Order: sequence, then C-alpha cells, then structure tokens
Amino acid sequence: MHFHSLEAFYNTAGTFLGVYYVALAAINGVAAFSCWRSGRGPLALAWLAFAMLFVILAPLGASGNPEIMPSMPASIQRFVNESTGPVVYTLGTTAVLVVLYFFRKLFVRPWVAWTLLNASLLALGLSMTNEDFFAIVAKPDNVPIVALVYLLGFFTWLASYQAVENDGRISRGLPPLEKDRDEKVLVWPDLVYTELICMIALTALLILWGILLKAPLEEPASAVKTPNPSKAPWYFLGLQEMLVYYDPWMAGVVLPSLIIVGLMAIPFLDFNKAGNGYYTIAERKFSYIIFQIGFLEMWITLIVLGTLLRGPNWNFFGPYEHWDVHKVEALNNVNLSELFWVVGLNRGLPRAPPGSGTGTEFLWIVVRELPGIALVLGYFLFLPPLLAVTVMRRFYVKMGFIRFMLMTNLLLFMAALPIKMILRWTVNLKYIIAIPEYFLNF
Repeated sequence: MHFHSLEAFYNTAGTFLGVYYVALAAINGVAAFSCWRSGRGPLALAWLAFAMLFVILAPLGASGNPEIMPSMPASIQRFVNESTGPVVYTLGTTAVLVVLYFFRKLFVRPWVAWTLLNASLLALGLSMTNEDFFAIVAKPDNVPIVALVYLLGFFTWLASYQAVENDGRISRGLPPLEKDRDEKVLVWPDLVYTELICMIALTALLILWGILLKAPLEEPASAVKTPNPSKAPWYFLGLQEMLVYYDPWMAGVVLPSLIIVGLMAIPFLDFNKAGNGYYTIAERKFSYIIFQIGFLEMWITLIVLGTLLRGPNWNFFGPYEHWDVHKVEALNNVNLSELFWVVGLNRGLPRAPPGSGTGTEFLWIVVRELPGIALVLGYFLFLPPLLAVTVMRRFYVKMGFIRFMLMTNLLLFMAALPIKMILRWTVNLKYIIAIPEYFLNF
C-alpha cells in the first residue's frame, strides 16, 4: 500500500482508527455490562475503564493530525526494530509457548485473556500511525493473516480453558465437562438450522469484506519484471521459508510428505487412550506439547514470518522498519565440510585426482562430506536408542522398538527445521551435507 503524501496516509489511518477504537469501546462496553449483570462488579469497572480509554482515543485517532494521534513511542519502535531478528523471533515465540504452558491455569482465566487481548489491540492501534507498519498490516493480502493470528489465539485459548477445567474436575474425581453435557440433538432441524445461520452470516461477512477491502490485484505477470519480494500464497509461505534452508526436493517434497505420513501414523503410534472425546492437557502432555510446537511454532510462526517480516530480497525487517529494496545483508554461508576441512584443519577440500573415474570421484565426495554424513547418521540412528534408555524410556517400554523408532525419527525430522534455521542465522551454515554433483544437499 503506497501513499502519495504523509497527509494522505494520516487521513487514511485516521479513518480506520476512528472506527477501530469505537468498535473496541463498544466491545468492552458489552463485556462490562455482561459482568455487571452477572454480579462481577470489579471486572465490570475494569472493562468499563478500557471502554472509556478507547472512547477517548477514538476522536484523537480519527483526527488525522499526527501531533495528537496516539502513537507507539518512537523509542519502543526503535527498540523493537533493533532487537528483533530471526533468532529472537524464533526463540521468543518458543519462550512464549513455554510460559503459556507452565502458567496455563493463570492465562486461561477469562479476565487475564481479555486483558491481554485489549493490550494487544491497543498496541496494534498505536502502531497503525507508523506508515511502514500500516502499509504491511493493512495490505489486503495481509489482513487475513492478522485475523488468523487472533482467531488462532482465541481457539487455542478456548481449547486450553476447557482442558484446564477438565483436568481440575478429573483431579477431584469428577467426570469431564463433555460427559455432563452429553446431550443429543437431531440433525434436522437443530444442526441444519445452525449451519444455515452460519452460512448466511459468513456470506454477509464476505460481502462486507469485499466492499471494504479492494481485491489485491497487481499488474499482469511479466518475466522481465517480478515483484520484490515475490511471495507464495499465505498457506504456502511456510514451505517458501523452508526453501531458504533446504533444497527444493527436501523442502517441497520430503518434509511435506513426512508431515502427511506422520499425521497418518498418529493413530498407530499413540498408546495413550486417555483424552478420547474430551479436552485434557494433564493426561496427554506429550501429545499436547508436540502439537503446539509442530503447528503453532513450526507452521503458523513461519507464515507470520514470511508475511509480515520478510521484505525485499527476502531480507528480515523489523515490524516498524521501512522495506528498503536497497538493503543488502552480506551473508557468507558455508557448508559443514568447509568448516571442517578449511577452517578447522586449515587445508583444502579433498578432491579426486584429475582423470579419476566416476567411482573414485564418488568416494572422494564421500570423504569430503564425511563429517556431515557422520553427524546426520548419528542424529537419526544413534540418538533414538540413546533417548530410549534415558528421557524417553517409558515411551520405549510401552511402544516397542518399531513404533518408538518411527516416532522418534519423525520427531527428529521435525526438530531438524528449527535446528537448521538457528545454525543458518548464527554461524551461517548452509548445508550439513553438500553434494551438488548429485543434487543431494541436506
């Protein structure tokens, strides 16, 4: 989204923020009224205070005057831009999931979740007065991604809330909530009417969406002029991010295939029968953690990274940083074999003598990549038995050798992606095994 002048930008941002803050005030007003009706006076006062805050911010934001429009402080914007990087982003989102898991009994409380939601929406509104931030977030292509983040946050909270409730009931010897609510309804008319109402509501939402947001159509495709950055559709941005760290055959074929195979294998690998038909975390901690990491951390965060933080030349930009097409980050990516032979042993890479046959050249390639081959084989062949006799011994006893080896290798493949990402960002490691002669790089 481009603006001809700062005045045009502030007018556009002001129009949005006026409606935005009024909507937030109305939502908090409804929440305050609901809490007052149910006898929760302190919470009603808290949400009423939030509503009044947004009422005050609405005319200031709608003014279009940068001198009075509420904005994120410039010092915070600089701090976020300077401290945010791919390593901080990845480790930071992981740390957030860890904190949410261990303190889930606190965060699932409705008043805590509502407070965090208001804080995030306030930060979003204050950030919209930054032209670079607004251009990224308000781009019609990216609006669904912002909605995706909030929708995933809501449904993750809802499932965790029900799981914590059930865990508390089970610990007190009570059945889960799903057992108490085991009411059967008829498909006709109950379910069909509900689906009809949802279909009408969604149709109205899509019509309103189509009126308010212009279709993100660009000029006709041209081989001599490609967009910078050139991005895949949002649902493929995770795969596009993987292409930075792996060869296309690995990122586009092997890893997606392993994801599908892994999902198909879950019913045959899972030995824990608890939690069927009801939400729980305490009875299925391992499955819960793996799903949260695999889905939220290794898929959703990659989509957000590729959508909002990857700019021209596929460089990483801070949330408030201008997407400068001239930004150049000099990266000297090296393979593990180069680090081992050239840097570590201070000698050249092993090469076959001139005139050698195909077999001899292949053997010298194996010698050259021997450090990476040994590391990968140790990772996939020797680490699972080590886990079987240490931290995952209980799983090995209950699952048996074949199921345990299959499960651990699937987990190790999943863990290989963040490991490779961190190695690329920290030591500029390109490939652990680099055999471009046979298009085999890992």
